[in-house]
Amino acid sequence: MKSVLIPTDFSENAWNAISFAMQLFKEENVTFYLLNTYTPAITTNRFMAPMDGVGLVNSVQQRSEAGLANTVEQIKSNFGNPKHQLETISSFSLLVDAVKDAVETFAINLIVTGTKGASGVEEVFMGSNTVRIIKNTKRCPVLVVPQNFDFIRPTEIAFATDFTRFYALSELMPLIDMAKMFKATIRIVHVQYEIKALTELQQFNLNMLRRYFIDVEHYIHTVSELHSVSQTLEVFTEELQIHLLALLNYQHSYMEKMTREPIVKRTAFHTQIPLLVIPELGMVAKNVQNDFSEMATSNAS
Repeated sequence: MKSVLIPTDFSENAWNAISFAMQLFKEENVTFYLLNTYTPAITTNRFMAPMDGVGLVNSVQQRSEAGLANTVEQIKSNFGNPKHQLETISSFSLLVDAVKDAVETFAINLIVTGTKGASGVEEVFMGSNTVRIIKNTKRCPVLVVPQNFDFIRPTEIAFATDFTRFYALSELMPLIDMAKMFKATIRIVHVQYEIKALTELQQFNLNMLRRYFIDVEHYIHTVSELHSVSQTLEVFTEELQIHLLALLNYQHSYMEKMTREPIVKRTAFHTQIPLLVIPELGMVAKNVQNDFSEMATSNAS
């Protein structure tokens, strides 16, 4: 049974992410953990009667627990899926810390979180809670759902990469599993500043990707970079009617490049499709990459 964590602040964004997750895993046995965090605000207004710390915490905790209970009832009313189990977590903690604890405690396979539509993806890259979760989550993927995105069965998935890094099979399994679940086509998209032949290392990594995707329909697309990597991917996903964009998050990856792009370029990235961010897992890929580099150096000498 899968374990999916969904942070919620009871907003429209959060509900849209919940709705998306319920439909995405409609046919799967899943335990959903709904997480709400709270940190009582401290007031210094001298005209207000002071409230003791325990009373303040209890008051905010009760609102958190009541909000989670209402959300559970809303899910049951709208979806009522016997394959889904619903658990709630009300945590007196910072969001990122609570997410990390939940991932470890409940062996979470996926985090699903919402963001604000067109400006939301820009917000992701500018230090929102979503990007904090992405940067601090090392054990499972994060699926970011734009607020205004209506659920579409993801039969077209783009995986953006430059082939400069070896990919461990364990890292790509969430993407492969999703493609198999929906009989989706994976479109591997390589953005180049200038069109040129792949290096020996890039070709090796591409061949490994093809082996990993052998049981999934997949195609390779090499495209010229436009104004920026983010804008290039936006145009690609629109033209090919992509339903989901997947990125591996590691040093020098497309994900990192987009977070570092100047704001004037990054504001062009207003994708309206979900974004699956897969973390770099362990040292497996790095070790293989180092072995390949040593082998190439030895052959050259």
